[in-house]
Amino acid sequence: MEPAIQINPGATKWDIRQKVWDYIEENNLANFPRPVHNRIPNFKGAFTACAKVSELPVFTGAAEVKVDPDKPLEGARLAVLQAGKTLLVPTPRLRTGLFNNITPPEGASKEQLRICSSSQGVKDFSVPVGLDSKVKVDLVVVGSVAVSEKGLRIGKGEGFADLEYGMMVSMGAVDESTVVVTIVHDCQVMDLPEELIESHDLTVDYILTPTRVIETKCQTPKPQGIIWTKLDPEKLEKIPVLKKLRELEEEGGKDVTLGVVPEGTEPGLHTGQTKRPPRRRPRRNIQQDDEGESKQEKIGDLDQKPRQRPPRVRKEGRGDGGGENDREFNKRGRGGRRGDNMREKDQEEGASEVPTQRRLPLSVTTVYLGGIPAGLRVSELKTALREREAIPLRLTWQGAQHRAFLDYSDPQAAEVALESLQDLSLNGHSLQAELAKSQRGGKRAGQSNRRERPPTAPENTTDPPEAENDTNEKAEQE
Repeated sequence: MEPAIQINPGATKWDIRQKVWDYIEENNLANFPRPVHNRIPNFKGAFTACAKVSELPVFTGAAEVKVDPDKPLEGARLAVLQAGKTLLVPTPRLRTGLFNNITPPEGASKEQLRICSSSQGVKDFSVPVGLDSKVKVDLVVVGSVAVSEKGLRIGKGEGFADLEYGMMVSMGAVDESTVVVTIVHDCQVMDLPEELIESHDLTVDYILTPTRVIETKCQTPKPQGIIWTKLDPEKLEKIPVLKKLRELEEEGGKDVTLGVVPEGTEPGLHTGQTKRPPRRRPRRNIQQDDEGESKQEKIGDLDQKPRQRPPRVRKEGRGDGGGENDREFNKRGRGGRRGDNMREKDQEEGASEVPTQRRLPLSVTTVYLGGIPAGLRVSELKTALREREAIPLRLTWQGAQHRAFLDYSDPQAAEVALESLQDLSLNGHSLQAELAKSQRGGKRAGQSNRRERPPTAPENTTDPPEAENDTNEKAEQE
């Protein structure tokens, strides 16, 4: 079968990733979340491909299956739960441990199992698995950006799948008999240069697509453990479980010398691949119009020309913006710490904001929340955000337009929030959460999804001046 994507001679891993992401976006081959850049693509037909995992001979005899938390692998997680097998899911970004055992309620229905296989279910029904647990993983299911029929694999560039496998080797959870499966769209199967694959890169034994089951008979060995020289002290501090594992290996007499990060580079975690530096752009205030197109205005202009209130904009949100509900949200959402509370501000322009009392960062990453049902109160949305631990620095409420905007401190915080908000349903309506359109597009790794903000007000200012400008501009576009 001729690959849909041809790789140019001399292409790097990042060149290949970018080509795959661009191809999927240009051909509209993905579902939410979009865009697929810097993600494991949630391709159309993912559930069809995932269903094939239960047809593999190794699946029948497998007792414990590890499946990554990526959205396109949700069907594989469901198949494991429906078969009554132990489902292990890595902790997102390894923040709080290696992986969790997803434990559905006793006698769970098919719908309850579906919920357990979702990103929210992984959070709600998980039991942490410690490094000292006697776990034997029989089957590993990972996502990929690109893969070859020879079993060579390229992930999204952060190295977590490779690192997780190395950690499982170190704790004795996997061995040479453990089968690794990846699930991708047909277009993600291509000829990959073998010279790009390094000793820490995970290879796969089976590739499942919506139309094919490919046994790779891969000859390239899988990682034999953690290659500590590929890691640096900064990464070690971000992953406590890795730090603990290093201590255990050091006690066992293994060489755990860390690598040194070359000055001025930003290496991908455990990949040995240097991420491309972000492009420098002039600071601008970027907002969206009704069609999602970006609108830029120089900061200096904001101070020189006053806002004109459009006569057609209606007031809304009155009655939802303060009082006990808001104070309770402040108290519970930020642990009651003084200066960290969020409060809503009703605006005559038709948008209300919930800024923090502390100084906002110079740049934020905005998440668009659409499909808000008529009649929903902002306090109900804030409760849902609090329950899913997706509280933003600021919430801009536009209920009449059935949408809201959530500002987060950086792309990583926004990514975590997006994962938490998947499958969010309020008053019987499914909400759509994605990056604001002005921040999407074909960005190469290392480029930020952030939008620049004007300088914040002094610390003793309750409402930063730019917050009001931000709200007014959004209202003008209604």
